[in-house]
Formats: sequence, structure tokens, C-alpha cells
Amino acid sequence: MVSAWDCFHFATLELVRSTPIKQRLICAYRRHLASLPEDQLPGEARESFNQVMRSLHCVEPLRGEDAVAASVRKMSNQEADECAALIVEIFGLIGRENVASTRTGTVVQLHSVDCTPPEYEVPTLIANN
Repeated sequence: MVSAWDCFHFATLELVRSTPIKQRLICAYRRHLASLPEDQLPGEARESFNQVMRSLHCVEPLRGEDAVAASVRKMSNQEADECAALIVEIFGLIGRENVASTRTGTVVQLHSVDCTPPEYEVPTLIANN
């Protein structure tokens, strides 16, 4: 099973291609986000994900198209940019959540506790005029 992080990673890669923004947005959704269950997302990303899904399913499709194609067709380029930016922001949220969950709080000692502070002092340089 592909993780939410992977889905958003690949969707973000779709969004940085050189094709028009609306085409990139449709491809990112269809190829990587369409089958992503909301419950795989961290809690703080779910509302943003729902906002993306609402914006990609808000227009009644014409014959021969789906709701995503219809919704993106009706978007201005600015709205498509904002939707794409929200996808990238969700990717960042998921990444931060993954990093935070892997931190264990372990402290790594970088020097021996047997060393005395004078061993770490830097000698003072005296400038001759």
C-alpha cells in the first residue's frame, strides 16, 4: 500500500512539470490523490485535504467529462495555482508529521563525561603590535 507521504510526494512532482497548471492539477489528482483515504492523513492535514477535494469536485460535469475535469476547467489559473499550492503545503505537513513522529527524544553524548572543561578551552592568542 502506498503511503500518504508517497501520494503527495508524487503529486507534487506532477505539479512541477512544464505542462499548463490545470493539466498538472488534473494529473496529480487522478494519478496520485484520487484513491487516497482521508484516514491515512495526519489530523492537521485533513481539513486542507478536504478543501482540495471540494475544489476538485465542485462543478457538475458535462457529458463525457468527470467532476475533476469540469471543476478544473472552471477554475481560473489563480485558483488552480492556489489548489496546487495547497497540495504542496499538505505534502509539507505530512513530512513534518513524519519527522516529528520518528524523533524519540534520545540524547546522544558527543564527548566523555570524564573530560574536564580545561581540555576544551582554546588558548588565547596574543597579537604583537
